[in-house]
Amino acid sequence: MQSTDLGNKESGKIWHRKPSPATRDGIIVNIIHSTSDYHPKVLRFLNVAFDGSGDCLIAGDHQGNIYVFDLHGNRFNLVQRTAQACTALAFNLRRKSEFLVALADYSIKCFDTVTKELVSWMRGHESSVFSISVHASGRYAITTSSDTAQLWDLDTFQRKRKLNIRQSVGIQKVFFLPLSNTIISCFKDNSIFAWECDTLFCKYQLPAPPESSSILYKVFAVTRDGRILAAGGKSNHLHLWCLEATQLFRIIQMPTKVRAIRHLEFLPDSFDAGSNQVLGVLSQDGIMRFVNIQTCKLLFEIGSLDEGISSSVISPHGRYIASVMENGSLNIYSVQALTHEINKPPPPLVKVIEDLPKNKLSSSDLKMKITSGRVQQPAKSREGKIQTRILKQDLMGNFENKENELSDGLNKKRLQILLKGYGEYPTKYRMFIWRSLLQLPENHTAFSSLIDKGTHVAFLNLQKKYPIKSRKLLRVLQRTLSALAHWSAIFSDTPYLPLLAFPFVKLFQNNQLICFEVVATLIINWCQYWFEYFPNPPINILSMIENVLAFHDKELLQHFIDHDVTSQLYAWPLLETVFSEVLTREEWLKLFDNIFSNHPSFLLMTVVAYNICSRSPLLHCTLKDDFEYFFHHRNNLDISVVIREVYHLMEITPAHIHPESELEVFVALTKGQYPVFNQYPKFIVDYQTQERERIRNDELDYLRERQTVEDMQAEVDQQRVKDEAWYQKQELLRKAEETRREMLLQEEEKIVEQRQRLAAVKRELKIKEIQLQDAARRRFLKLQQDQREMELQRLDDEIERKNLTKNQEAVAKAIQEDADAYRRKVDLEDHMFHKVIEADQTQSRETQKWKEAEEKDFHLKSEKKASALSDASRKWFLKQEMSAALEHAENPFIQEARRLQNEQVASSCFPRTSRLNDISEMGSSAQISLNRKTEWDGMEQNLIKKVRNLRQRLTAQARNRCQTPHLLAT
Repeated sequence: MQSTDLGNKESGKIWHRKPSPATRDGIIVNIIHSTSDYHPKVLRFLNVAFDGSGDCLIAGDHQGNIYVFDLHGNRFNLVQRTAQACTALAFNLRRKSEFLVALADYSIKCFDTVTKELVSWMRGHESSVFSISVHASGRYAITTSSDTAQLWDLDTFQRKRKLNIRQSVGIQKVFFLPLSNTIISCFKDNSIFAWECDTLFCKYQLPAPPESSSILYKVFAVTRDGRILAAGGKSNHLHLWCLEATQLFRIIQMPTKVRAIRHLEFLPDSFDAGSNQVLGVLSQDGIMRFVNIQTCKLLFEIGSLDEGISSSVISPHGRYIASVMENGSLNIYSVQALTHEINKPPPPLVKVIEDLPKNKLSSSDLKMKITSGRVQQPAKSREGKIQTRILKQDLMGNFENKENELSDGLNKKRLQILLKGYGEYPTKYRMFIWRSLLQLPENHTAFSSLIDKGTHVAFLNLQKKYPIKSRKLLRVLQRTLSALAHWSAIFSDTPYLPLLAFPFVKLFQNNQLICFEVVATLIINWCQYWFEYFPNPPINILSMIENVLAFHDKELLQHFIDHDVTSQLYAWPLLETVFSEVLTREEWLKLFDNIFSNHPSFLLMTVVAYNICSRSPLLHCTLKDDFEYFFHHRNNLDISVVIREVYHLMEITPAHIHPESELEVFVALTKGQYPVFNQYPKFIVDYQTQERERIRNDELDYLRERQTVEDMQAEVDQQRVKDEAWYQKQELLRKAEETRREMLLQEEEKIVEQRQRLAAVKRELKIKEIQLQDAARRRFLKLQQDQREMELQRLDDEIERKNLTKNQEAVAKAIQEDADAYRRKVDLEDHMFHKVIEADQTQSRETQKWKEAEEKDFHLKSEKKASALSDASRKWFLKQEMSAALEHAENPFIQEARRLQNEQVASSCFPRTSRLNDISEMGSSAQISLNRKTEWDGMEQNLIKKVRNLRQRLTAQARNRCQTPHLLAT
């Protein structure tokens, strides 16, 4: 048993090696979902549901993770995270990729498995939804909770109807009957109603169960054809209801270990036409038992007390069983593995113990082995003998002829009567009837051994000759033909075998075992003597057909002869394709209903009847191509008329030409192993096989040699390609090297240019640096010179200020001395004048006027002289100051010396002049002295201002002047 942990993966493989389920438990794979978080835990699966194909299922866990498992493709995918537990699941039967999920919040959501998107969100329930039933058409769905059931339109996702009931009467289940338009509603008071889906009209109500076996129904199951309803509850009794007769027809008592039934579901079969015979019963102990409701035998069981089952779902085609275990894991079971023991051929039933004389035969002398109960090996008694049951004999001592009795309780005579009445079998029962008519043994082991041999070499390239669009159909056809070729060597060389088997392969493509056994049965019985003239068409069979045609329609046969049309043209194309080229599907099925129900000669008579019923268009054909086209294409012909003509020919054809006298009666395939088929010219087949083997060996040798040559050529080509690639690589390397050299030269030139530019830039920078240094040096020198000049100027200003202070003090002192001397002189003159006046007063008054006039005249003259002298002294003083300033700018010390010398000279000269003037102007008046003093003060102030301004201008111009001004001598 393989186990798969989904973990945190969103997709992956379901199993990593080919599953081989054991017969004991039948488990294909066990699926668990555990988390890898800090605290690992197992997420429990809650619900599971299959889609319409049966190869894909959907499962949801209690955290709302929904996975889709593709059992055919071996893949799983996480399609949705709903974040809440799901309470029910179902696929949408119309849009295959959509599914419905009922959640814990009482809502129903529809998701798409491909796009993983939400399609619709349906609300309306007020309690948890535990059941979702989808109509067979996929248009409607019924969701059921404990208090209500609601009908939804899946095209618009709108609610159409709502079933409301009293609280005292709860709902157990509401669901659609398969393949019908009926709704079954089951309530907790054991009442069961059937409603019309469209009108919700009550069709019928099932009566109450008998009091002797009255149980409260809790679980229900219905067969695929919707005829039988199984109900169970807290009891070991099962009630089987016939819905057509609306009555209880069987009560099955389960083993005493079963105390309550938790789930019921029928096991489908491909050939029971929906009338399922096997019912799965899940009891309270977690074991699901499968019983046959007709024989009431326990067939097999799944689950155990240690690993109990919580719920189970069976795929629609009956191949898989998906069970949610009580530990939260998911088990997938193989029904084929579980039923392997059932399908095994039984041991011999009859064993002759002792031969007795015929006259001593009695009813107690003939015994046979039988087995009863579960499918198992016969139990031995203590004496080593098998338990026996006596078969009764009739009074004549002969057994009843059971030639017309078929398996599964069918009778061939009754089927033929039914066929003649309706012309064909019911569609839903056709496969079951064919299976019974052909008495197929269903040898699974033998067929598996043929399949395990693989694809036969004769059919490896089948798709080239028969390009079938469906890959599945091509694969099934290839497997069936390979199995036939492995069964008998003749079929590997039969060119028309694909045409013969194709209609049956297309019909039984979902069950290859049945397909193989139907074709094998057809070949053994209806293709008798076809291979006696192999590889030519069966001339003997064609001669039978020609004899019958000659007896019943000589004109048509003569028309064929006249136009060179042989039986290989008007009969063999119909036989080798078994009428599949000239009939539609429904016509072909109707024809083979009659062929399988009659003697093997019926097929040959059908060829004759087809030609006779088509005589009118055939008589109008004159070209051979027209005949070939007619027998290879469909024609406007009623198959019912042909079948009636066949029965007519079977009755009126004389015995000496009737194919029935030449062909053997029907013989079914043997059980356990298939019979040996050697009805062909073995030497021809062996010779052809040997020749074909020789040709195949020669071809293999040729292919090996050609492969060797091709390998050598490929090696040469590969070496040439490598050489060319190497040369191209070398050429590319050379070009790349040249390119790199050119690039290096260019780079070197660029580097040289850059170095030159760098040297020039360095020179420029050096020059600029030198210039900047020189400019900085000059600026620094200038700054130092300016600082020195400012220092000199400051010193000059300080010296000038000191000199000016000294000069001002000396001038002020000299002026003060002059003023004092002048005051003394004035006082002296005034005193002398008063003395003169006083002396002269004594003179004559007469000369006073003349003296006054002279005095005025003298006063004016003296005043003029005084003003002239004052102007001359002022000019001399200014010139002296200017000379002193200039000389001080050039050489302060020399200037100071000259200034002092000039002052001494001026002081020596000035008093002399003043004394002379004093002597000459002794007679000036006091009024003139006062006025001159006032004017002197004003002129002194103006002179000081002008001297200051002149010194400032001379100091500014002293730097550029080199010529020393001449001193003015007075």
